[in-house]
Amino acid sequence: MTATAWRADPYTEALRTGRGPLFLRRRDGWLLPLEVERWCERPDSADLTVLRRCQGSVLDIGCGPGRLVVALLARGRRALGIDVSPEAVARTLRAGGTALLRSVFEPVPDEGGWGTALLIDGNIGIGGDPAALLRRAAEVTAPGAVLIAETSAEDEDADERVEVSVVNGSGERGAPFPWARLGARALCGHAAGAGWTPARRWTAAGRSFVELRGPSQRRGA
Repeated sequence: MTATAWRADPYTEALRTGRGPLFLRRRDGWLLPLEVERWCERPDSADLTVLRRCQGSVLDIGCGPGRLVVALLARGRRALGIDVSPEAVARTLRAGGTALLRSVFEPVPDEGGWGTALLIDGNIGIGGDPAALLRRAAEVTAPGAVLIAETSAEDEDADERVEVSVVNGSGERGAPFPWARLGARALCGHAAGAGWTPARRWTAAGRSFVELRGPSQRRGA
């Protein structure tokens, strides 16, 4: 259902044109603006703080139009974006990035070998189950890897699971799907159960980020 929702026309059209407005809409009418224009531009000052903290090869989970993947490749890093939106993957490829049409819950190349995993632009919400997503991120990354997640800048204790739809400024709506919204403190609370240790938290340009570190050895090793 999630993959189908992100392939719906409002999201696809926004990525194709590089313009919003676009929102995640909760059933009660609450709207979360999606920053399509920023996603389709070059990395901003907040993104650069993320890029500087990447180590080794980088898997960008939910890469969108690929600005981070392209920037990482330009810096000489091996990087791959995965996304369930065909338009996101196509736009990444057109920009000179590398990307696959793939959910993180499906097999990915170099499974268990990535040095860094990224969950930026709210992608900690993928699947509506942060604990499951963090466990999966631990599976696809190497021992001692880095995970960098962008969290809610408004509420560090936010920890909600909701059903949302992608909707544009004209009210056109995609299929509903599960999503989660997490603040920094809540994310750190979920991290331990998946084997991640909080390493640092920071804000930049009004955005909030958390860096997690994976264990030096896999469980059971």
